[in-house]
Amino acid sequence: MKNHALTQTQPTAWVSYQRMRVRLTERLNRELARKTGLSEADYEILAALTETPDESVRALALRCGLEWEKSRLSHQLRRMEARGLVIREECVEDNRGSVIRVTDAGRTLAAEAKRHYEQAVQQYVTDVLSPEQLAALGSIAKTILSQLEEPHNP
Repeated sequence: MKNHALTQTQPTAWVSYQRMRVRLTERLNRELARKTGLSEADYEILAALTETPDESVRALALRCGLEWEKSRLSHQLRRMEARGLVIREECVEDNRGSVIRVTDAGRTLAAEAKRHYEQAVQQYVTDVLSPEQLAALGSIAKTILSQLEEPHNP
């Protein structure tokens, strides 16, 4: 059985990670909003839509891909529809579902946001890490994500 108490150095590493995560997310979101008017949620949806072949996806597939709750996606899509970024269409295969499609305005804004977002990631992450640190970051993220995706006993 593993000891569940943190060692002397683990809390320091965890607190540093938490501070970095919160501050980096806030910075990226603030810059994205200032330069494009998009929220992080807007950007996530537009990026998901513009990365599909016909720039549309069923609402259920979008929700699952983003790992969002149904109500969160519904409210976010309603706000984005009101701003002319996406449209909802009836799903031909399943009249209970809907297909979400990016509009011309949404596509233009998504491209602009992607450019700004990538520049910010480069400025705050990839430009300040050595190739070894960047590889370690990727490896660490992959390890933790695999732990979270697999069923584990508490």
